[in-house]
Amino acid sequence: MPLSHFDAEGQAHMVDVSDKPVTDRIAVAEGAVRMTAATLAHVTAGTAKKGDVLGVARLAGIMAAKKTADLIPLCHPLPITKVALELVADPALPGVRIAATVKTSGQTGVEMEALTAVTVAALTVYDMLKAVEKGMEIVDIRLVMKDGGKSGRFTREATA
Repeated sequence: MPLSHFDAEGQAHMVDVSDKPVTDRIAVAEGAVRMTAATLAHVTAGTAKKGDVLGVARLAGIMAAKKTADLIPLCHPLPITKVALELVADPALPGVRIAATVKTSGQTGVEMEALTAVTVAALTVYDMLKAVEKGMEIVDIRLVMKDGGKSGRFTREATA
């Protein structure tokens, strides 16, 4: 399958989506920030010096989804109709699990917006806790599901 972001001469360009129908689109992405149990305790106890880690990271993820076209050169600016982030402290990781859901009605999908939301939320968690632990890891950022448009539905196979 040829890459659509290159023209006949091999030059990068923004794909023309003007002939595509407007459809409802959704994408869900996930990721995590792995840290020590002691660092996670700052999140759950609300004792991080910079404040509410999960609340600030949630807002950062929402803002990032809305700015994706400013960050990724060939992404189309989209009229996003929903951005929701779920951040959960997970002692089994230990760390914070992040999921982002993004919706629009448009001519192209919102996969990049969901992935950007998770990534920036994870970076924000790292930033807010780096004084406690510099060895945290941002892991497993991936698209979980997308629906809408010509290619239809994609759902990631569950991994054990």
